[in-house]
Amino acid sequence: MQKDIVEQNKEIITVGELNRSAKYLLEDAFSNIAVIGEISNISRPSSGHIYFTLKDEDGAIGCAMWRSQATKLNFKPEDGDKCILKGQVSLYPATGRYQLMVKSIEQAGSGNLMHQFEQLKKKLDSEGLFDVSKKLSLPKSPKHIGVITSASTAAFQDILSTIKRRAPSSQISLSPAVVQGDAAAGSLIKALDRIIKFNDKNPNNCIDVVVISRGGGSIEDLWCFNNEDLARQIALFPIPTISGVGHEIDFTICDFVSDMRAPTPTASAEIVTEFSFQVFDKLSEIQNNLHRFIRISLKDKLQKIQFLKGNIKNPLLILREQSQKIDNYELKLKQNMKLNYSNNKQRFNLAISKFREKSPVASIQENYSKINNIKELIKRSIKLKVSKNISELREFEKNLDILNPLSILERGYSIIQNKLGSSIKSISEVESGDILTARLNKGFLDIEVKNKKDA
Repeated sequence: MQKDIVEQNKEIITVGELNRSAKYLLEDAFSNIAVIGEISNISRPSSGHIYFTLKDEDGAIGCAMWRSQATKLNFKPEDGDKCILKGQVSLYPATGRYQLMVKSIEQAGSGNLMHQFEQLKKKLDSEGLFDVSKKLSLPKSPKHIGVITSASTAAFQDILSTIKRRAPSSQISLSPAVVQGDAAAGSLIKALDRIIKFNDKNPNNCIDVVVISRGGGSIEDLWCFNNEDLARQIALFPIPTISGVGHEIDFTICDFVSDMRAPTPTASAEIVTEFSFQVFDKLSEIQNNLHRFIRISLKDKLQKIQFLKGNIKNPLLILREQSQKIDNYELKLKQNMKLNYSNNKQRFNLAISKFREKSPVASIQENYSKINNIKELIKRSIKLKVSKNISELREFEKNLDILNPLSILERGYSIIQNKLGSSIKSISEVESGDILTARLNKGFLDIEVKNKKDA
């Protein structure tokens, strides 16, 4: 025991001695402990230290965290935060106050998970994994739908029933995975790899869209969908993916890296079957309209038949004539029914053709042709402009040659210059005996003025 700790057999000790002894005992017994509780009464003076109370339903303890430790925190603690504190129990001798000297603070439970979620989200976003321009487009009418989830979940049953109801011709393949717990992220990655291997082995029956799904739950239940390795795998996945994890209010990292987010598992199945559902809905509408038209037409013709029958006279001849007319009406009715059926069938086929003609290929080809035409026009314009500029340049050259004062020297003329190099234009600028320079077409001559004569 340290010498500063008082011996219990002393009869009288000071308050300071008692507090110092208690301080040494506490620090020795609780030198490195972790305590969980809720922060309250937090204060941050200008010194940079943090003071607060850590409490739970059974008690409370004062806490202090020095500035040197507080600057290392990766989040800002607030009143009401449930946290795990690591540090040393001590006692402030001046006041006898029992307290926890905090070395580190971690958020507990969902608070810590949310912090990790935000940190990973920020990291992946800065790397461009959420970039909308990099996301794959979903196939308009997927023929083979891959589902990654647990076969035993209600979410999988919801997806199956929705797809079968809305697009019964679509093929569904399950790549099973664990969707909760420590092993779930690795299991989901293996499920994605399994789909790639399937497509490699089945090029004629490839899965063309993948739904990653599970039902709702707490943040801990859905935590495997916030795994960084899984997020990177989904971001680089060559097949369009839909994240249908949890309820509408639940968000995971998978939602942001997938090519599309669905608010629920059922909604993800509705997204991949929307086109087929609309087609079947339209076909059903056309079929109902056709049946309705036939019924109305048939009813109208039958009414006419009844009307004609009512006007039949008693004489046998008239009866036979009317009977013949009835037969004719009946034949026309059948012909009209066939014709109406044929016309509606043609309309139906035309509607299907229009659906197929909406492909962007024709538009792309037309735009590509326009671009080529524009390129040719630009090339011709550039050639014409260059040719014109060359002609103008040659014309400028000719004019420059004509205006060049030295070109006159080629015709036998010369330029007379004084010793300063200035051209002599009049006899008044020289005197007898001056030495001048004559510039010829080729070379120079020094000449002496003997005498001057007026022209």
